Order: sequence, then C-alpha cells, then structure tokens
Amino acid sequence: MTRSIQPAAISRARATLVRATARIVLASTLAAAGVLASPSLLAQPIAGGKPVRIVVPFPPGGSVDVIARLLAARMTEMSGQNFLVENRSGATGVIGTEYVARSAPDGVTLLLNTLPFVVNVPLMGKVPYDPIRDFAPISLVATSPAMLVVHPSVPARNLKELVALAKARPGRMTFSSSGSGSNPHIPAEFMKQLTKTDIVHVPYKGGGPALTAVLGGEVDMSFISLVAVLPHIESKRLRSIAVTSLKRVPLAPDVPTMAETLPGFEFSGWFVLMAPAGTPASIVNPLNQLAVKAMQSAEMRDRLTKEGAEALGTPPDQVTALLKSELARWTRLIRENNIKPE
Repeated sequence: MTRSIQPAAISRARATLVRATARIVLASTLAAAGVLASPSLLAQPIAGGKPVRIVVPFPPGGSVDVIARLLAARMTEMSGQNFLVENRSGATGVIGTEYVARSAPDGVTLLLNTLPFVVNVPLMGKVPYDPIRDFAPISLVATSPAMLVVHPSVPARNLKELVALAKARPGRMTFSSSGSGSNPHIPAEFMKQLTKTDIVHVPYKGGGPALTAVLGGEVDMSFISLVAVLPHIESKRLRSIAVTSLKRVPLAPDVPTMAETLPGFEFSGWFVLMAPAGTPASIVNPLNQLAVKAMQSAEMRDRLTKEGAEALGTPPDQVTALLKSELARWTRLIRENNIKPE
C-alpha cells in the first residue's frame, strides 16, 4: 500500500483554488502598472529592477494560473517592482517548464508549477528537465485538496458504495482528468490502487472540459477543485463523495475525507515557486522573503481562507524536501500500476 510521506505543510492543507480568474487578472494588471505599488520591501531590486516573469506552464484560468496572478500582484504591491505572469502551456507543463530550466539564472524568469512537475518524470519516461537538479527552489506558496464527485446518475452516496459499485462493474466505470499526470488524474489512480478497482481514465484538454464531462454524464466521476464543484453540488448537478485532505474542509464540513474510508489516502495539490538552477542566493533569498511575506500577509490568507485554500510560504529547503518526497511517492504509484500517458 502506498503511504503519504509529505512535509507538515501538505498535511495541513485545507482546500482549493482562489477567486475567479478575472479578478486576479485585474489585480495583477493594476499591480504591473504600478497602481498598487508601495514602498519596496527589497533591499535592492531583483535583476536590476527588470520586470520579473512568473511562467505558468499551463493555459490561463487554471489553478496554477490563478495563484500565480494573485502572487504576482501581491509581490508587485509589496516590492514596487513588476512581477508578471506569462503562460507557456503544452505537453502537460513540459514546454513551459523546460523554457524556465533553460533560462538565464538572473532572477528575470521564474516558474510556478504543480504536480506534473514531478509526475511527468516517471510517467513520460524522459523529459527535458530534472525537477531537482535543474531548478533552484524559492518557496512552497500554497496547497489545495480536491473533492471526489460523481454524476447524479451514479447510484452511490458515499465512498464505500462507490468502491463496491466499481468492483461490481470492472472496466465499465470512468473518471475524467485534465490530462495524464494532472492533479485530477493522480488521486484517482491512488484510489484505484488502494481499492483494487478497475476504473477507466478519460483525459481531457484542461480542467474545464474534465468538469463538463462529469456534469454531462460523459464520465461517472472526477477529482475536481472544491470551489469549482460546490455550485454544482448545491444545484444537485453533481454529488459529493469525499475530499482528499486528511481533515474535513470548512467550506464543506459535512463531506467526509477519503481517509475516513480509505486509511492512508491523502492528496493535496501544491504550488511551488522556482528559479533556474544556478540562480545565486543573492537573488533566491530576497525572492523567498518577498514570496513568504506576500503569502503570509493578512490579505492573502483571508482571501484564500474564504475560498478554502491555504496560503503558505516556506524556506527553499522545504520545497526540495517536498519535491523529493512527491517524486518518490508518485514514481512508486506509476511503476507499480504500469500507468502510461494517454
């Protein structure tokens, strides 16, 4: 049985994404224009004061993009230097990630990434970057669990009933994801391993289509961000089964955790800020201090708490520990179950 070996920050995760992308984009744009600028918290500007790009290796509108824009806006406001978000999507995050790995280690180009950053390595067999060797960690900025939901036509009211149904219908039930190795894909594979069930993976091109698929009954179930599914649960277009964190979440206190039925199950999405390998400590350390202050500010914590997410902000060495743990954990899962990209 695969066990969770993660830093304490992951175990404390409370929920998922932040507010609608439009609000974050607006805040980021205003900050970049200097409207939100305040006296700098930096002893001296990063990279000589040039605009700093935070590359998101996924399309606009997803969880990484939203958190990146929120972070960029806050870092701009607190430092007086422009932090901008640049989307470079493709190949489940590989294109944008490789771009940053090959960028100059001067503080101008950063990366905000999530689970595929490490999962792509064992899943694809070969990727043009090493998540440990090719990057300088800055901070773990946030975590978020997911919620397992089913289409109302699925005759299961809880996880025990869903597992029994899947065992009675081997190879006939389906789950959607935003692509192989994505945040919705891996917890589903973890559930399959722990329950010894055969549920078919149906990948889509993005979180939106994956959610639409379960809403329309094209698939039976999916692991989706809490904020994205709550309106559909309230309207009874989806049925909640469980959340992936170890503790129940404030926004859905009546929804049990996966671990209440499946001991050992824990999964949280995480978001790490990185720089290219070789970036000197004289750049990494101020960036870490700024990111930590941004994420631990009352404004940021309140905004994320209202959405059920947890703002963090950690030292660089905790990022390294997290990445090594997650790489080992999901490599075991992928190899033991012979999971291939689809």
